[in-house]
Amino acid sequence: MTNHFPLTAKRSLELLGLIAIFGVLYIAKDIIMPVLMAFFISIMLLPIYRFLRKKKVPESLSIILPIILVALFIALIVWFFSNQIGILVKDFPQIKSNVSQHINNLSDWISRITHYNDKEQKAFIQGKSDDLMNMGTKLAGGAALTLSGVFVFIGLLPIYIYLMLFYKDILLRFIFMWFKTDHHPKVKDAIYETESIIKSYLIGLLIQITYMTILLGGILMIIGIKHALLIGVIFAILNLIPYVGALIGNIIGVLLTLTSSQELWPVITVLGVIALVQFLDNNILMPRIVGSKVKINALFAILGVFIGGSVAGVSGMFLALPIIAVLKIIFDRTEMFKQWGVLLGDERPAKSPMGFASFRKKKPVAVKSGTEKEE
Repeated sequence: MTNHFPLTAKRSLELLGLIAIFGVLYIAKDIIMPVLMAFFISIMLLPIYRFLRKKKVPESLSIILPIILVALFIALIVWFFSNQIGILVKDFPQIKSNVSQHINNLSDWISRITHYNDKEQKAFIQGKSDDLMNMGTKLAGGAALTLSGVFVFIGLLPIYIYLMLFYKDILLRFIFMWFKTDHHPKVKDAIYETESIIKSYLIGLLIQITYMTILLGGILMIIGIKHALLIGVIFAILNLIPYVGALIGNIIGVLLTLTSSQELWPVITVLGVIALVQFLDNNILMPRIVGSKVKINALFAILGVFIGGSVAGVSGMFLALPIIAVLKIIFDRTEMFKQWGVLLGDERPAKSPMGFASFRKKKPVAVKSGTEKEE
């Protein structure tokens, strides 16, 4: 027992540390999430900053100009959604008429297959509508706080980004001072790889938003679907949330289509076009843009999204995958935490560790290809 106590103590400390990290993230999410968001945006802006510095642009101006580009991009998104919401408000009478028609069609269908009559259905719908109105009233009470939180979040981002880029050398020195000198080459490699993965991932996502908006919105616009561009932008942005976002995007696309038409063929068309664009995105376009650098298995990608959402809301869901990718880089290069890197990765051993002792050790092993069958 005494021989195994140190190992048991290490595992216990690791789990306690993990719980403590999630606790701190949950309690201080309003402080930590803007810092994390600023960190990832700073990494993405580094190439622009370095380019301007090579052109002998003053350091402060080299930091401010990329931040202005980010601000313009956010302002463009806000303007677009404001414009689209204005169009929806103008179309509200038609939307109300279309929704009523769909409800009547649904009521007729339910009457044909069940024993519920029109009066019972209307009473049920009215009750649920009242519940939704009450819920909306309660949520509206916190809307001002939420809006103020969003403005504070956005207001802090440029400050954090500026300071991180300005003091990046101090932050790097701080990181190196935690390790022995003979470990510095590994630390340097980890920093370069982290920067490379974050840049390729985030820039790839921006490219993904662009081509998905053009493809989805353009095809739907050519077909004649109303609010085609809005459906395209919403789906492209939500698709950034791994696995979950695509489902939510499909639902919103169907709802927007139902409210703009009294027929069902546009809904089928929208779902078909979304499926086609997703197939192209998942199998052809995105692998070529981002590549296979972020090797996180699907189980922990989904868990990360849900945990990030429960800890920090939508921003946590968006940041879940890059955070896990950074953690995996650190774990893979640390002997003490290497097993956590294996757990997060998608490199399955070629054979079961139950029958091969060499696959139980902390060293590289032969892995299965994606198409190889289980033995």
